[in-house]
Amino acid sequence: MSDRASVTPVDAALPRQIADAYVDELIGHDPITGTLLGVPDGDDRLPDFSPDGQARQAELARTTLKRLTAAEALPGADSSREQRCARLLRERLTARLVMYEAGEGLREINPLDSPLHQIRRVFTVMPARSVRDWVVIGQRLRGVPAALEGYRVALAEGAARGLPAGPRQVASVIGQLTEWIGSGDGGWFAVFVADGPQALRAELAQAAAEATGGLAALRDWLREVYAPAVRGAPDVVGRERYARFARLWMGADLDLAEAYAYGWSEFHQLLADMRAEADRVLPGAATPWEALAWADEHGERITGVEQTRRWLQALMDETIEALDGTHFDLADPVRRVESRIAPPGSAAAPYYTQPSQDFSRPGRTWLPVLGRTTFPTHSLVSTWYHEGVPGHHLQRAQWLYVTGELSRFQTTVGRISANCEGWALYAERLMDELGFLQTPERRLGFLDQQMLRAIRVIIDIGMHLELKIPADSPFHPGDRWTPNLALEFLRHHSGRPTEFIESEVDRYLGWPAQAIGYKLGERAWLQGRAAARKRQGTHFDIKSWHMAALSLGSLGLNDLVAELSAL
Repeated sequence: MSDRASVTPVDAALPRQIADAYVDELIGHDPITGTLLGVPDGDDRLPDFSPDGQARQAELARTTLKRLTAAEALPGADSSREQRCARLLRERLTARLVMYEAGEGLREINPLDSPLHQIRRVFTVMPARSVRDWVVIGQRLRGVPAALEGYRVALAEGAARGLPAGPRQVASVIGQLTEWIGSGDGGWFAVFVADGPQALRAELAQAAAEATGGLAALRDWLREVYAPAVRGAPDVVGRERYARFARLWMGADLDLAEAYAYGWSEFHQLLADMRAEADRVLPGAATPWEALAWADEHGERITGVEQTRRWLQALMDETIEALDGTHFDLADPVRRVESRIAPPGSAAAPYYTQPSQDFSRPGRTWLPVLGRTTFPTHSLVSTWYHEGVPGHHLQRAQWLYVTGELSRFQTTVGRISANCEGWALYAERLMDELGFLQTPERRLGFLDQQMLRAIRVIIDIGMHLELKIPADSPFHPGDRWTPNLALEFLRHHSGRPTEFIESEVDRYLGWPAQAIGYKLGERAWLQGRAAARKRQGTHFDIKSWHMAALSLGSLGLNDLVAELSAL
């Protein structure tokens, strides 16, 4: 546990102090969170993912909520800063306790962000510069089998309690594990430690082999025991479970019928916009995706993985130079962001990892190459505005920069997905509004990304609630959504390769309601900006509004609209 936890005066603390004490204590239970925050305590350990480990984290949440209730009665707790933090802390811990009490941690299998993926991913952000760093990496590697065993015990208890994961998710994870285990190269962990210092090479190789053995044991158990046990279980979660997941990702209760209808309204508008833009890319194109396919082969492209990484780095650097001082006011640490290539076995979508709290590890964007060596720019530009600048990086790095004004909880573990993904999608739209998408290809790529996010709202809600497709839909009107119909719908309204489309549907099934936060979050950001502009009139200053908005810390969607409107 972090030393800071022992000196936090929780018995007489205000809400922000209670929130930070919670982060300190959480790191003691979850060393992966500590590593992500740049806290070295526990870098040689992994969390306990077993039912007992989950119970301890739930008890910490309950204890913190009791402390928060006491803190809210203290003088000074009624300030806007304290109240904002208190609302977030109560909402987040309550939402997580609801998930715990429903046993969701006993069926957590998905191809993106399960305990299994957290274990592997943490090694990619650990310091690896000195011999001492690699000693710590080796110690953590030796803990992988025990951490995976705790995870297996949790899944086994879930199955015994009638809480199965979806068979489709299980199959996807078995495939990922097989890839990570490898064949001739010794597996992902062996490749990872190959860059370690020569003096530790034998020890690291042994530790990597033990970690890979843990992966193999879990893979074999999933394939031979768990998969047969959950065969026939539904891949969709139903309305009750979906509402819990939506609350977790949105930080607010949703009107799911309204959200589903909003997804369809965005789909129809975007389809019209895409058709108009596609005619500028390829006059006479039958569909927007025919024009994008033409751009894939004949448009602007980059050849070479390293060349692409450098191009993306230059894009982010140039964007920072163009926006800083005009639409944002960026501190020096926030201006630093790195482009990286994602490790083999990653999911198909690019992603972002935030800086450490002291900025010694910068924010990073990650490009999965999936065997490709040539990359069309029409999709990369908008995606890197989303993942890097002015998207995820500016928000999450700014949160860390203003931690002293907020609380560590508000800027780190209290993060609400829809707030962050909504900002990143807003960032794509902002770059279009500012004229940075200067070619029809790039603008069509942006609209295609917007279309994907609208489709996510439709099929994520539609599949899990088994809703009817509206009568005015160009696709299977009147039918009820199924995963197979979702695959077909994406194929008809996307130019992406089959493996990406399949990965997307697996994502929606394994991460219910997460994907709807992009469009719904963007709507919240746009509503807040529109209200602030209307209230301020000619005095509205976009740079000041952006920086104030990015300095609010994490907020659920209802709070977000209210706070943005008041800036």
